[in-house]
Amino acid sequence: MDQETASYIINYFSNLMTDNEKLALKHHMHTYKTSDDPKMRRILTNRGWIRTEPEILNFLKDGYDEFELSIAKRIMTENPEKVFLNNCSKCNKLARTPYARQCRHCGDNWHAITVAQFKLNNAYQLKGKQFFLLGTVVKGDIKKGQFIDLTMLGLNKKPKIETIEFALKRKDGKVSEDIALGTNELTEDDKDYITNKGPFATPFDIINDRST
Repeated sequence: MDQETASYIINYFSNLMTDNEKLALKHHMHTYKTSDDPKMRRILTNRGWIRTEPEILNFLKDGYDEFELSIAKRIMTENPEKVFLNNCSKCNKLARTPYARQCRHCGDNWHAITVAQFKLNNAYQLKGKQFFLLGTVVKGDIKKGQFIDLTMLGLNKKPKIETIEFALKRKDGKVSEDIALGTNELTEDDKDYITNKGPFATPFDIINDRST
């Protein structure tokens, strides 16, 4: 694994890091930012943002680049299905982010695969039916047979939309309607992860081709 890929995984799939790995990352960031400010370093140490425990510091004993490589390799060994490497289909190089739709290396783009954007409000499983993601359409038209790009949620999954239903919701005496996208292509762990996410502010893409 190269350093670019390791940094990409740490930046965009940090939810797959362990608690101690996250503490080590936070320690590194705040230590770097306060390298010329001893007073601020003491304050952040007292707050627990800069750590002193050997088990945390040990993650960084070989430098930050090695820390990134080690954590990224562990993630890819244990959870490869949850990491989306957004490689260009033309030159196979890694795009800048999981959400990029244009290659920074060769200029190829795949904007056309995005047909709509969907903002998640909640999710639930109906007994004997599909798992539903409820939310609102931010732009575009959503149809059965399209795919839900869950990369934004930290899942490398693009399940097929098998059912579209509508659900009334009431809040502060007002009635509005959510769209419910049903799919059977998620594992129980995936469903729990999405359900626990709750409302998600950033819209994610609805696409017409999940091979990209």
